[in-house]
Amino acid sequence: MSSPTHHALLSASSANRWLSAPPLPRLEQYFPHTTSNVAAEGTAAHALGEYKIHRLLGDKFKRPTSDYQSDEMEDLTDDYASYVLEQYHKAKEYAPDATIKVEQKLDFSKYVPEGFGTGDCVIVSDHLLHIIDFKYGKGVRVEAQNNPQMKLYAVGALEMFGSLYNIDEVETTIFQPRMANISTWTINAKELMHWANTELKEKAELAFAGQGTVHYGPWCQFSACNAVLRARYDYHHKLTRFELRSPNLLTDSEVTEVLEHIDDLNRWAHEVKDYAANLAINHGKQWPGYKIVEGRSVRHYKDEAAVAKIAEEHGYHDIYQKKLLPITKLEKQVGKKKFTELFSQEIVKPAGKPTLVPNSDQRQSISKSNPQDEFKEEK
Repeated sequence: MSSPTHHALLSASSANRWLSAPPLPRLEQYFPHTTSNVAAEGTAAHALGEYKIHRLLGDKFKRPTSDYQSDEMEDLTDDYASYVLEQYHKAKEYAPDATIKVEQKLDFSKYVPEGFGTGDCVIVSDHLLHIIDFKYGKGVRVEAQNNPQMKLYAVGALEMFGSLYNIDEVETTIFQPRMANISTWTINAKELMHWANTELKEKAELAFAGQGTVHYGPWCQFSACNAVLRARYDYHHKLTRFELRSPNLLTDSEVTEVLEHIDDLNRWAHEVKDYAANLAINHGKQWPGYKIVEGRSVRHYKDEAAVAKIAEEHGYHDIYQKKLLPITKLEKQVGKKKFTELFSQEIVKPAGKPTLVPNSDQRQSISKSNPQDEFKEEK
């Protein structure tokens, strides 16, 4: 095993993991920490969002540049900045001395050894502390309710501002635009600090020492050492007793048990596939029964101006299409208030396709009628 690498041990973003599996942070030190394109894209979105908030506040702030910036990122960071300003102005309506901090460093080391983090947005006033976290990812829906990362940020903010403001309520919000998710949760400040002084402090000390028990679950999925955890094998090995039986031969409780395992098993399968593809494509590895082929591609113009010139020179003039701006861009151009006033009756948002999720998902449950009920006679 290699020597441990040096990273922040008990980070707020991984709090859900080390609170449920305290030994992992010390074990993860012996595994490489890589940065994905998804993480880099998220960093670029945060930087752009920070810039836009400062500009809306009237601050001088240099616009960041990144290869990841896109029309989608422009639109969604506009939405994020607008939401933050709405919350700030709402706070000032109730408390004129409300203040806002963007990308605020927060220290919660009183409860978590060497613990610190950065709050995307902190709005503080008498009575209310509001923590807003911008999540640009679209792979996993993140909820604010009882979210350990948000609770840690709130604890750090209370340590920083608690002596300046009479805060008795804490509000945390996850702003996740690519999942159409704005999730908010409220907790009493005293209740939060009771958690910090008891459960948080106790488990953080265990994690810092590399002690405790690994309780395997979804919180382990992003662990650098997930692949070698004995707890992962034991957790999934229980499914072998079902012998890959057809779903209709399983009991309801057995189907529910399998559902709890599917996401992690799919993830493992994709990890194996990505590993094999990387070795074959980049290192010449030959896998028996498999080969490398060219993937699908889409035709595109090398130079649109050159194509237009050639077309017009040969008498083809009807070569452009005119279409309405997408809703988000038109709303940005017109302004939200005016957009609602003019077009609210012309905008429809179809119901999403029904999907099966755990009860921990905060979205409203929808009822699906039993087809047999459609044919029952009323008495």
